[in-house]
Amino acid sequence: MSGAFLEIKDLKKSFGEGEARQDVLCGMDFTVKKGEFCVLLGPSGSGKSTLLNIIGGIDTPDSGFVSINGDKLEEMSERELTLYRRKHLGYVFQMYNLIPNLNVKENIEVGAFLSDKALGVEEVLTTLGLQEHKYKYPNQLSGGQQQRVSIGRAVVKNPDILMCDEPTGALDYNTSKEILALIEECNRKYGSTVIMVTHNEAIKNMADHVIKLRDGVVRHNSINEHKIAATELEW
Repeated sequence: MSGAFLEIKDLKKSFGEGEARQDVLCGMDFTVKKGEFCVLLGPSGSGKSTLLNIIGGIDTPDSGFVSINGDKLEEMSERELTLYRRKHLGYVFQMYNLIPNLNVKENIEVGAFLSDKALGVEEVLTTLGLQEHKYKYPNQLSGGQQQRVSIGRAVVKNPDILMCDEPTGALDYNTSKEILALIEECNRKYGSTVIMVTHNEAIKNMADHVIKLRDGVVRHNSINEHKIAATELEW
C-alpha cells in the first residue's frame, strides 16, 4: 500500500434551500491507500451514505472534489462517469437488489459482463461458497445467501473499489459475521480497496483504516495497528 489512491478534498454537500437547507457534508477531507479496507463509521445522519454516493459518482458535491488514482470525478463527462462506475466500482447494498428471474450464476455473470477485466465466475462462486446454489433463484435463497450473490456480482467485476453500504444491516449476527469474513477474504484475495459504511462500532476492529464521521465532518481518522479477523468480532 503506497500513496493516496482515493482522495477526498474539502467535500461539501447540502440539500434544500433557505430555512429548510441541511448541510450534510461540511468540508470532508481524507485519503485512502490502494488495497486498504476502510470503514466509514458514524451514526445515522452523519453523511456516510451521501459520501459513498459521491465517491460512487451517483451524486455530485457542491464543492471540493473526489479523486481516484489521480482522476477527478468532477472533470468527467456523463459518459466517462458511467464508464468509471462500470469499470472501477463494485457495489454491495444493505438490500440485495438481485434480478429475480436470473439464477445465482446468471446474477453474478451480470457483473462480469460489465467489466473488461472480470474474474472467473466459477472461481467467485467457489470463493463465496455458492457452487451448490448456482442454479437457484433469489427467492430460493436465505438473506445471507442472497447477500453472498450480491457480493459475487460486485467482486466478479474485479473492481478497484468495492463499496459496501451497511452490507450486514438486514442480517442476523452470525450471518453478518459470515458476510464480513467474505468481504475480508475478497479484499485479501483480489486486492480491491474496500470502502464500507456502517454504524456498527465493532466492525471498525477488522479494518485497516477507520474514519469516524459526525455531523458531516471527519471526527477521527486512524490506522488500525491491531486489527482482528471478522470471525473474532463481537457485538
